[in-house]
Amino acid sequence: MTTLVTGATGFVGSAVLRRLVAAGHECRVLVRKGSDRRNLEGVEAQAITGDLTDEASVRAAAQGCRFVFHVGAAYHLWHPRPSTIYAANVEGTRHVLSAATEAGVERVVYTSSVATLGLHPDGTPADEETPTGLGQMIGHYKRSKYLAEQEARRAAREGLDVVIVHPSAPVGPRDLRPTPTGRMVLDAAAGRMPAYVDTGLNVVHVDDVAEGHLLALQRGRSGEGYVLGGENMSLREILTLLAEITGRRPPRWRLSPGPLLPLAWIAQGWARLSGGAEPRLTVDGLRLARKRMYFSSQKARRELGYDPRPPRQALEDAVAWFRAGGMLA
Repeated sequence: MTTLVTGATGFVGSAVLRRLVAAGHECRVLVRKGSDRRNLEGVEAQAITGDLTDEASVRAAAQGCRFVFHVGAAYHLWHPRPSTIYAANVEGTRHVLSAATEAGVERVVYTSSVATLGLHPDGTPADEETPTGLGQMIGHYKRSKYLAEQEARRAAREGLDVVIVHPSAPVGPRDLRPTPTGRMVLDAAAGRMPAYVDTGLNVVHVDDVAEGHLLALQRGRSGEGYVLGGENMSLREILTLLAEITGRRPPRWRLSPGPLLPLAWIAQGWARLSGGAEPRLTVDGLRLARKRMYFSSQKARRELGYDPRPPRQALEDAVAWFRAGGMLA
C-alpha cells in the first residue's frame, strides 16, 4: 500500500518523506504545479500534481493509500492576503481529512505546531495539556493552525484514526526558503545579527522531527497530540552557539521588541506596496518574541520512544547546508 505525504517539497515534509522511504514506505507526494522540487531530488516517490485547496486533486492523491502524512501548510508570519493562509491550512486540512475518510485510509498523521499550544506566563515549559484558545493565538498563521488542528480533532472524534504531532522550531538541512527560524540561523551565521531580543525557542533537528512522525504512525494514540521538540534555549544561547560554530563574535546588545514595532510596520507596508517577499521584521514576529516559547517533549519520549539529538548538531547541520548551497559565504 502507498503512503501519501503532503508538503514534501518543503523543509519538514521533505525530511518526513526521506525518513518514510528509508523505512520502506512506497510514497506518493502531492505537489503544486510550478513548485520548487529540489527537495525531491534523489528520493523515489510518485509525484501527483495538485493543491491542498483543490479538493478533487487531494481526493485523487489519497485513493489507494494506506497512510497519510499531512505535513503541508502555508507558513508565513506575514502575508499580503491572509485568506491564502487560511485556505491552505484550514480548508486544505479539511480536504485531506475528508479524502482520507473517503479512501479508507488506515491512519493519518497530522502535522500541527507548538504554535497551537498554550504558554506559561513564567516561561516554564508548556506541553500538550497547557490551556489555550483561539483568542490566545497571535497572528494569522497561529490562528489558522489552531483552527486546522480542531478539524483534525473533530475527524478523530468522528472515527478517523488521526495522530497529531507538534514540531517546535526545527533546523537542519533542506531549508530552501528558508523558514523564519532558518532565516535567523542563516543571518546569525553570516554575521547579520549584532543584537538580540530576550526571547527563547525550543530547538530541534528536522530529522528528529521526521523520526517523531514515523514513531507517531507506529505508536501514537488516535486523537492525541505529541510535542516533537528538542532543547529549550534563549535566543542569546542560540546565537552564542552559532558564533562558536562559525567562528564569529556572539551578539552583545539586547534589544526590546517594543521600539522595533514601528520598523516592522514600515517593513510590512513596503512589502505590501512593492509586492516583495515576506519582510524579515514582522509585527507578529515581534509580538511572539515577547514570550519564551519553551516546551516539553516528555509525552513523546514516554509514549513514542522519541529521543532527539542535542541542538548543536542541528545548528551545525543547518550551517553546513546553507554553506554548501551557496547561501552562506
